[in-house]
Amino acid sequence: MGNNVMDWGTKFAAGLQYSEFLDQYGDPEQQRRWQACHLQVELTDAQRVVLSGFQRRMKVLVLAGTWCGDCVNQCPIFDHFRRATDTMDLRFFDRDDHADLANDLTTCGGQRVPAVAFVSEDDHLCGRYADRTLSKYRSMAAQQLGAACPTGLVSADQGLLEQVVQEWLDEFERMQLMMRMSGRLRALHGD
Repeated sequence: MGNNVMDWGTKFAAGLQYSEFLDQYGDPEQQRRWQACHLQVELTDAQRVVLSGFQRRMKVLVLAGTWCGDCVNQCPIFDHFRRATDTMDLRFFDRDDHADLANDLTTCGGQRVPAVAFVSEDDHLCGRYADRTLSKYRSMAAQQLGAACPTGLVSADQGLLEQVVQEWLDEFERMQLMMRMSGRLRALHGD
């Protein structure tokens, strides 16, 4: 781990499963809020098909805080993804207890959460995604900047949660396809 480069495999091994993370870091009210959101998330049949088609083992590190409203509304989505495929290993890290990861995953100059790192089965960083999805930002912009905000509008016929689920799934699928198409990993697997 020389030159301040993150050892993603070692870091991943230090993470917690979804329920372990909530048990260790969440107070009863925070746990209730996460569970309430978890119950609202429903994957469509098409989304389940995408997830069941994943072939490469993918490590997903999630930097979060049980106190964080954006984490409450997004991290349960990741647990649903994990349950829909046996190729995804998902680990959670508390932002305040993992300063090294928080520093590696800064966004827009700050330690925003949730922050996600996608790592290949052989511990190479493939990508990062953090903070909020486009539809969430569009919704916030419309509320805070007014309806004339030129960044776009949240579709009235699709709820915000459903849009956020799809946008996160798009990113998970993009990372999966990156790993699936990787010449290095194709040589490793002979495919």
